[in-house]
Amino acid sequence: MTEFSGVKQPEFDTMTGRHAQAAGRLEELAQTLYGELQRAGLDTAPATRLRELAERVTTQAEDLRRRQRLVHELQRQKVTFGRSTPAGSFLEMPDRLEIAKGLLDGTLAGRAALKAADGDTKALAELQKYASRTGDAEFVKTFLGTLGARGVTRLPGSFATQLRDAMNREDSDRVGRLSTSGQKVLSMLATALAKGTNPKDSAYMGADFLKDLTKEGRAEHKSGDTTYSGYQAQALIWRAHDGKTPFPKAFMEVIGRDVIAYEHEQRKDQWAAGKDPLGRTFASAQIPIIDLAGALGLGTQLRPGTQAGVPGAKGGSSVVDDLFHAAKSSREASHTLLDHTPAGWKESVLDYLLTTRWGASLYLKDHAPFNDMLVTATTGQDATSQKLAAELTKIVADEVRGAFGKADDGNLEIRDREAFDRLAPLSYPVARAISANIDQLSRLLLNHATFGKVAAQDMSYALVLATSHDAGFEALVKAQTEHMRAALDTVAPVGLTASNAERLGFTKADVKKFDFDEDGRVDKADIKQFLIDRTVAEARPFSHIVEIRRQVLIAQGLNVKKVDESLKTMVRDAIGLLPVPGAKQIGELATGSFGNLVSTHYEKMAGAAYDEVAKQVARQMSEHGQGLDETHRMLANNRLAVERLAEQMLATAMLNKGLLDEFSLGKLAFTSGTPPILKPFAEMTSQEYSAFLVWARETGGSDDLLDRFMSTFRRTSEVDDYLDLQIPASIGGGT
Repeated sequence: MTEFSGVKQPEFDTMTGRHAQAAGRLEELAQTLYGELQRAGLDTAPATRLRELAERVTTQAEDLRRRQRLVHELQRQKVTFGRSTPAGSFLEMPDRLEIAKGLLDGTLAGRAALKAADGDTKALAELQKYASRTGDAEFVKTFLGTLGARGVTRLPGSFATQLRDAMNREDSDRVGRLSTSGQKVLSMLATALAKGTNPKDSAYMGADFLKDLTKEGRAEHKSGDTTYSGYQAQALIWRAHDGKTPFPKAFMEVIGRDVIAYEHEQRKDQWAAGKDPLGRTFASAQIPIIDLAGALGLGTQLRPGTQAGVPGAKGGSSVVDDLFHAAKSSREASHTLLDHTPAGWKESVLDYLLTTRWGASLYLKDHAPFNDMLVTATTGQDATSQKLAAELTKIVADEVRGAFGKADDGNLEIRDREAFDRLAPLSYPVARAISANIDQLSRLLLNHATFGKVAAQDMSYALVLATSHDAGFEALVKAQTEHMRAALDTVAPVGLTASNAERLGFTKADVKKFDFDEDGRVDKADIKQFLIDRTVAEARPFSHIVEIRRQVLIAQGLNVKKVDESLKTMVRDAIGLLPVPGAKQIGELATGSFGNLVSTHYEKMAGAAYDEVAKQVARQMSEHGQGLDETHRMLANNRLAVERLAEQMLATAMLNKGLLDEFSLGKLAFTSGTPPILKPFAEMTSQEYSAFLVWARETGGSDDLLDRFMSTFRRTSEVDDYLDLQIPASIGGGT
């Protein structure tokens, strides 16, 4: 063992006692010497130095006494590690007291856990006292070492069978105690296991412990009259995980991947039989391996409240679903599980889960663990997240394509409702994956690029599924709104020249790029042309998202003229008003309008997630008791809502880039002071804000920008082409 010193027990006790005696004698000597020197009128410094020495020896003696008490307690509990040498028998004494404390508590907790697994209720109560110690690496290492892989597997199995017995006996008090205690202990085990299987953590138990867990997981265990596989019991630990100490990559590489392979081995013949005509008649359900709580009918009684499950689920859970729950708290863990092709397989784990195994995921109707893991794995900006997002998009597009076709009126229709319903649970994670890669939608539509193996038509079918989910549609619109705001922000400000380019965050090459008339200065005409180009480019993906959403609503027989509440909120709270965090330049009027938001906390949010920016904007507006825009009350559908958002963004972009700086404000409703300046947006009433938008359109020319946006946004030809439709021309402006 490391950080231990060898001591002989009798000699250590003698040394401790003599050290304490020496400290006392030194203190007495220092006092006597001080008195003698003072009476003789001599310098008392020697006595002072002697007293300091006495204090140091006293501190050392107190430390030795603490160690002595720990040694005695370790011996009493038989938590000692000895070795014999020619010089005598030595005890290994931890050099740091916290290590000794972890060694003692970890051993006692491990022993209590083993007793609790045998049904000892006093030991169970004792075990819960150590729940707060899982942050201590030495405790975790000793605790797991005492339990061993077999004990880790037996403990949840014992809880489950004891709880089933109490339920059978209708002993409600015992059921309550076991349920509460079981939740606490399983949470404790989950945290300990996450630390103990992480090579980067000082609590790491080593590769052999991981291998032992897989061995016990595949083995058959018995508790009372109940026989179960080890993974069925271990799964209860994973489902109790709170995510605060994420399960590491090593856990998913060894145990996670083995769990996927184990279920595949156990169920492949049964699942394959269910696909032939006879199997579809008599055994159509694709049943996964249920965890022990589900197998015993315990529902969610061994899950902490936050992990209880979702309404409508059957209450049980599969072993693999519990694994997904453990993986979702870490992007690295999720990647390790999904971005992998097992030896001998022709498909990746992600492909397998979305196709071969998907029926098993539908069986228990609790899609949250898998969906949450998918969101974690596909919404990062790293290469693996983007690869998985592309793979998810392509697989879903291929699977959902056959569910839709062209109706007699040219709109979208659902031809295979069962196929659509089977894939509907994936709609939200697909929407989030596309939202996290919203720039790829523009690349596909504008540049005929590909996203992995995803082409524009694939993306269109994936969007059919993604936009069918209300929250998914909201995420897509928010992401495209942010994309448009960022695109508009790339345009240079009025007045950019070679002399001020560096100060404004641009280069001399940028000056040449934006200076159309080549007069050495970027003027309003130059900026206006670039804003038109950006506006048209951003309108196309907006059109794709919103028109496909409209077609899905038509196919489902829903009200296509409705406006989603999320879009109403975005318009009301003026999402898109503020400059992109880290904006390079703000026009004079814009600085006044945004007040201190730009110079204080908003600029500090550079790089923050869109949702956080949106929350900050909404909070700023709501502090004044009302939203800026009441027009949302009259919005007829999502098209009008997005056009209203675009109007806000375009007016704000013109403000940011200085296109409105030279226009006289005069005494207008949305100005204040002498000379008049633009009121901060957060202080405008809805009427004043509407008046500002009118002024920006009529004075600054945003009418032209908005018209270019609307004419592109309302074209449906690309959706026609990619989904093979013939969308009827809109009657009136609303639909």
